[in-house]
Amino acid sequence: MTAESTTVLVTGASGFLGRAVVRELLAQGPAVRTLQRRPSGVEGATDVLGSVTDPGAVARALEGADAVVHLAAKVSLAGEAADFERVNVGGTRTLLDAAVAAGVRRVVHVSSPSVAHHGSSITGDDAAPADPARARGDYARTKAAAELLALGRDGDDLHVVAVRPHLVWGPGDTQLVARIVARARAGRLPLLGHGAALIDSTYVDNAASAIAAALAAVDDVHGRAYVVTNGEPRPVAELLAGICRASGVEPPRWRVPAALARGAGAAVEALWRVRPGDDEPPMTRFLAEQLSTAHWFDQRRTREYLRWQPAVSIDEGLRRLAAHSASA
Repeated sequence: MTAESTTVLVTGASGFLGRAVVRELLAQGPAVRTLQRRPSGVEGATDVLGSVTDPGAVARALEGADAVVHLAAKVSLAGEAADFERVNVGGTRTLLDAAVAAGVRRVVHVSSPSVAHHGSSITGDDAAPADPARARGDYARTKAAAELLALGRDGDDLHVVAVRPHLVWGPGDTQLVARIVARARAGRLPLLGHGAALIDSTYVDNAASAIAAALAAVDDVHGRAYVVTNGEPRPVAELLAGICRASGVEPPRWRVPAALARGAGAAVEALWRVRPGDDEPPMTRFLAEQLSTAHWFDQRRTREYLRWQPAVSIDEGLRRLAAHSASA
């Protein structure tokens, strides 16, 4: 099957990473169809509007498709547990059922390293098994369940691979970068502990190319999960400072003990369940753990099996972010 004769369905293509994946696939030749609740905004893609929780919309989007890249998810630090379950687990189940019925043979399930994060440091590990019982928060818990569901459908008739991009960022990012910048500008972005914990991150173009590489290699690598990062772990204080400076704001300078931040995160979570705010909570246990513990990953298996290398370094990504911010 040649790229020119292939139709790939991408779910969640109106999101930051989803749009980058669509552009990457279009550049490689396949026809790309998207499924999400609002237009993807990517020229050359054919949009089908709807939700992955709607079997009719999913079936329409899959007509004539040969492969699926599944990114659609509810991503948040807060919200009703039932909503995470409905979208992240129920939507994945609906998509997989429809894909099998439509004769689709290849699925890339886009997951998250948080599915195997239990609150302690990760230092050079490979992709550990997804663990819903120990995952931190409703997002991670339901993404872990969804990954297990997806990989559990892998077999002779359907090849499934899970890709876990870690902390994706870049120009136009309304999640990680925008929240870092907004909190820094408001003086609400502390360094937890000494800010020396090493963390991996992934420039958006690298994440998109890795997902495309996984799709190309899925028949050889299916049935397993692969963490994707730039492979350039940096101290969290350095990474935050780089993103802030590239975005034209002062980096954080005040510090909070990590244990105190975790306690505050637990208290905020309890308050949010009773009286949720209009925006994301200022701190959660998961966020405190992410900002105060090391999490970097061995990339050798990912690069070997996916036949992929990141093309954009952290420093080059920061230069691109600065150029984008200056022109905005």
